[in-house]
Amino acid sequence: MLRTLIIDDEQHCIDRITQLLETHKNNVHVMDALQTVGDGVHAIKKFKPDLVFLDVQIHDKTGFDLLKQADTRDFEVIFTTAHDKYAVQAFKFSAIDYLLKPVDADDLQQALEKVSKKVHEKHTNERLDVLLHNLKNTQGTTKKISIPTVNGFVFVQVTDILRCQSDINYTTIFLKDKQKITVAKTLKEFEELLSDYNFFRVHNSHLINLAYIKSYNKGKGGIVTMLDQTDIEVSTRRKDDLLKKLGEI
Repeated sequence: MLRTLIIDDEQHCIDRITQLLETHKNNVHVMDALQTVGDGVHAIKKFKPDLVFLDVQIHDKTGFDLLKQADTRDFEVIFTTAHDKYAVQAFKFSAIDYLLKPVDADDLQQALEKVSKKVHEKHTNERLDVLLHNLKNTQGTTKKISIPTVNGFVFVQVTDILRCQSDINYTTIFLKDKQKITVAKTLKEFEELLSDYNFFRVHNSHLINLAYIKSYNKGKGGIVTMLDQTDIEVSTRRKDDLLKKLGEI
């Protein structure tokens, strides 16, 4: 049973989540619903929840203010937000769940399923730290990403990622220090996360950090050589876009 709090400054949003959670009452127990950051902080200390539904904007404060004030952050968080792309991207980078308003029943169910798997992990505080770091630092060069592995999470700087290589539903991430991390995620998921941060998919199986191209040799599609001496064939249909990207660097 997930001991749960709802923190949102709009009563109709609280009512919506409460209503949707009725179908999950065998697994979720809503202990209280609060409408201010101060009351939320007090309730977290009092109830020690497993899960908090947390609004991004709470009157003139934010859910991030609440997280900074909480004595402990050993609970899972599902953010509820009508926020812009940047905030949503920060959630994805940090492996933090979020729901777009108005909250959809299917999206809520999927978020709860993910939380149920995570609730016994010991990495919640670290993932929240990554989220707060990414929200504070707006420059792509300071971004961190939470990478899920079989043992938990690995937290790395985006600029430490040299390239990503797919193997069906798995992706291997190659780092500057020659470490390799294999993740049960598709390359497309990493492409969506990293394309705004100087990464380009040169081939169906390869996503590269453009900053670490050592050379490009022309040909049908061409071949890029990375700083780790890996030669990667460029898809013909991606060649022009790659050359345009390289011209912008």
